[in-house]
Amino acid sequence: MKFKGIGLFALGTLFGLEGIKLLSSKDAKKVYTHCTAGVLRAKDCVMDQITTLQENCSDIYEEAKAINEGRTGKETINEE
Repeated sequence: MKFKGIGLFALGTLFGLEGIKLLSSKDAKKVYTHCTAGVLRAKDCVMDQITTLQENCSDIYEEAKAINEGRTGKETINEE
């Protein structure tokens, strides 16, 4: 039982060290770079859509305020 725990620890350490070597290789770095570039392109696309949405919401809000101001003006004229 004691040797099994030591063996598992040694095996985990070995896999960990090999994993670090694998993750820090030139090919892995190239993959990370391409993935990061893709994420940045997606972020730019999403930010453009958010900007468009915010502009549309501002336009809708201003038009709604104008409609309400117009109705308030008509109600005031009708009450007089």
